[in-house]
Amino acid sequence: MFSPSQFIHNSPPESLSARKGYHWLVVSTVCIGAFMAALDASIINLALPSLVTQLNVSMATVEWISLVYLLTLASLVIPFGRLADMLGRKWMYTGGFTVFLISSLLCGLAPTFGVLLLARILQAVGAAMLQANSVAIITAATPPQHRGKAIGIQASAQGIGLSLGPVIGGGLLAMGDWRWLFYINIPIGIIGTILGILLLPQDNAKKKEAFDLWGMLFLIPFLVFLVYILNNGTTLGWASPVILIGSFTALLALTSFIREEQHTPVPLMDLALFRSSVFIRGNLTGFLSFTVMYGVLLLSPFLMETVFQANSIRAGLYLSFVPIGMTIMTPVSGYLADRFGIRLPSLTGMVTLLLGCACLTAIRSNGDIVMLLLGLALVGGGMGLFTPPNNSNVMGNVPAARLGVAGATLNMSRTIGMGMGVTLGGTLYRLAMKLFPEAGHLMAFRASFLCVGVIGLAALAITCIPQPNRTKYDEAHIEYYI
Repeated sequence: MFSPSQFIHNSPPESLSARKGYHWLVVSTVCIGAFMAALDASIINLALPSLVTQLNVSMATVEWISLVYLLTLASLVIPFGRLADMLGRKWMYTGGFTVFLISSLLCGLAPTFGVLLLARILQAVGAAMLQANSVAIITAATPPQHRGKAIGIQASAQGIGLSLGPVIGGGLLAMGDWRWLFYINIPIGIIGTILGILLLPQDNAKKKEAFDLWGMLFLIPFLVFLVYILNNGTTLGWASPVILIGSFTALLALTSFIREEQHTPVPLMDLALFRSSVFIRGNLTGFLSFTVMYGVLLLSPFLMETVFQANSIRAGLYLSFVPIGMTIMTPVSGYLADRFGIRLPSLTGMVTLLLGCACLTAIRSNGDIVMLLLGLALVGGGMGLFTPPNNSNVMGNVPAARLGVAGATLNMSRTIGMGMGVTLGGTLYRLAMKLFPEAGHLMAFRASFLCVGVIGLAALAITCIPQPNRTKYDEAHIEYYI
């Protein structure tokens, strides 16, 4: 029986925690958060045209609904990861559900654009609390022999959310106004909050450690300006005063952050983690892989509209092949990682990603629909194969007391990769059109996909580097992979 004391002492019912396979209940709870965040990410873009009309703002203004969310998420995921290591991941994650559902309600009730913008910032705070803890909770709760499968299932939940977002969003917009796109998060958030309280395990929080406030104050402006530059550099011009000042500020903040982390007794981000070649390679290849995927996701809709003359419904259907590929392959990847080790699915995933880029590069006319869909499916499938074992490998090689920061760093690398992919995709296309104007749009798209594939080739080369033998560590004196 569940008792109030178990609630107070931060532990699930013994009848559940002692049961064989209890960790799958933990994974299921985390998957709800992954699904909700992914669903919100893919569903919100459908509301932007409605917001322009109903709130009487320009398209350039309404884009801040997405941008302010991304900026807040990127800047807070590391601090929340550190706080979770200090105060406990269970309550940080459960609190993330609560903040997300309350902010979703506020978004739906927002009477003006300004109120909606503030509610989106609060929503990003909840998402950061969830993302900073998801992989860390799974890593801590799941036995090593099942870790790859567990992280694969969590990634699959994200893929399902991304896939269903346009479908659910289109249906809700057809039945009502844009506010229902936010209200849908409320029942999901309530279920996630209740399950988080009942099912997530107690973790050994280090409550006596100090929080590195100066480190956070330096890190946040670096990440905010970095993400802003990546998202707006092409639009505003890389030599514009705003971008130049932002670049200088980001560099100054990064320098100050590194100096602070080197000298503070208890750093926000333990730079000793970067002495691990496994940690560095995992974050670098994660960054590069998401750069490739988001470069493809940016270029593909314009390719469909310009070359294939696809309307928005067809383009959305075609683009869904990417998250569908991820959804199908992530559980397969987890199984392969648990059965054969992380190297096989990681390499297979990178090769599959490159094959997807090759298919997109090989499109020669508007009749190559099969090549387009195959390329998109392979890009999604490659990401589904690569990401779970990469995350599992990184998280399996950090101290237990730093799981929150390590998981948050992986999410930060992914977020920066998203911004880089969007910027790079647009820049490559415009550059190709300027250098070869007589070749036409199709050739510019093909050249852009080829260049994006080169980035994937670099990620494959890094993945091929043999992993060193594991060096044991203890909590008193941590030794990392060198």
